[in-house]
Amino acid sequence: MYAERKGLDLGLVGWVKNTSKGTVVGQVQGPRNLVNEMKVWLSKEGSPFCRISRADFKNERKIPKLELFGFSTRF
Repeated sequence: MYAERKGLDLGLVGWVKNTSKGTVVGQVQGPRNLVNEMKVWLSKEGSPFCRISRADFKNERKIPKLELFGFSTRF
């Protein structure tokens, strides 16, 4: 919920999902500077009461246009 709100506040599109292993996965799209801001938030702050031990960001690529719409939490 907090990651969804942060993504919306930044004007990004994408999704996040809590896994059964206690991790978070997702996809974020938008201007590089805002995506980088989201990455910093995810790796340093996160939602209240979360414990961040590490953050891995993979499969980064440039896209000609956004492939997603809105920002949501998946279950």
